[in-house]
Amino acid sequence: MTDGEEKYWYNLKTGKVEKGFESPSVDRAGPFDTPEEAAGAPEVLRERSRAWSEDEARDDAWGSSSETDENAG
Repeated sequence: MTDGEEKYWYNLKTGKVEKGFESPSVDRAGPFDTPEEAAGAPEVLRERSRAWSEDEARDDAWGSSSETDENAG
């Protein structure tokens, strides 16, 4: 038995917590150590998505203010 079979997963299609590999991998988020952690997966995913978006925006803007400042002077 692999470690993932003893973990909890959040099913993205049904919104239910599952233990082990009950559903296809594309439908699962996890693994989590407890059912409570798995139930909080939507919030974790929203927070990570927000953080990634902010990082990408920073990366996209990197150097743009210094170039603008140099051209303005």
